[in-house]
Amino acid sequence: MAEINVTPFVDVMLVLLIVFMITAPLLTTGVAVDLPRTESSPLPGQDEPLAVTLAADGTVYLQDSAVPLDNLAARLAAITGEKRDTRIFVRGDRSIDYGRVMAVVSAINRAGFTRVALVTEAPRGGRAAAEGGRLRAEAGRPGTAPRP
Repeated sequence: MAEINVTPFVDVMLVLLIVFMITAPLLTTGVAVDLPRTESSPLPGQDEPLAVTLAADGTVYLQDSAVPLDNLAARLAAITGEKRDTRIFVRGDRSIDYGRVMAVVSAINRAGFTRVALVTEAPRGGRAAAEGGRLRAEAGRPGTAPRP
């Protein structure tokens, strides 16, 4: 009489579950920045956006790699090809000068990308925090007011 012993299978599955629970949050983080907190509604859309991040020291990152501001447009064009309607999220550290953030948004806009959004965090305990996660205020063109 042969019986199936599921104990080793359960042990392996529990170990894998623990490994994935520990490593999953580490894989989703990029460049660490202290985002400002605002109340706004999330932008709709299912496509995966590109992230441009301005660190506290003024370094510009495209996804996780540092890029000089002069080369940002060329790198974005190389990644997206001819698809200029790709969503681009700009994340700026709270301590960064607003002019530096707008210089990055302007460089992206000059490259022909029109779907640029500024990323913020929801305030703790507010209405937006109940909706969860990071909230974004779309930034259209440089120098214009955010659109709802």
